[in-house]
Amino acid sequence: MPTLNGKTIAILATHGYEQSELEEPLKQLRAAGAEVHVVSPEEGEIKGWDKTDWGNPVKVDRKLSDVSASDYNALVLPGGQINPDVLRVDENALAFVKTFWEAKKPIGAICHAPWLLIETGIVKGRHVTSFKSIKTDVINAGGLWEDSEVVCDQALVTSRNPGDLDAFCAKMIEEIAEGKHEKRAA
Repeated sequence: MPTLNGKTIAILATHGYEQSELEEPLKQLRAAGAEVHVVSPEEGEIKGWDKTDWGNPVKVDRKLSDVSASDYNALVLPGGQINPDVLRVDENALAFVKTFWEAKKPIGAICHAPWLLIETGIVKGRHVTSFKSIKTDVINAGGLWEDSEVVCDQALVTSRNPGDLDAFCAKMIEEIAEGKHEKRAA
């Protein structure tokens, strides 16, 4: 497995993130050697959603207003229905996501998180996947939707659901380690 020593990664989330879609990338990216920060518009803790009810809280490492994309090598966007729906109307969150794309840094989005890619215009013309219930949203925004466990288009890594987490994390680690994103067209 590639190593991410010396890399710093942001996971952008707020209350209602899908529990496993934050916790598993956090665990796997740290195991690969990365420093990983949970970034949120809130301070303190944010609470996840675990299948049918509120899950466990996670500590917020950095407040969104105190960081910039230049602090990080990559961005991970966990899904769930609540989390990305709240973030996609937060102008600071959208600016944060868009800045990663403009800086040609890897972005990973799983489940409903491609809503943030739609709001920022990133999805247009890109091969992506998502949770099946937002397939039409992705297509209507110009995304080239595929039903695959992981889709990568110029270091934009997307997956459908928690069942795809191992493939999603492996592809994110590969993209961050190999630096292929630096050759991405604008």
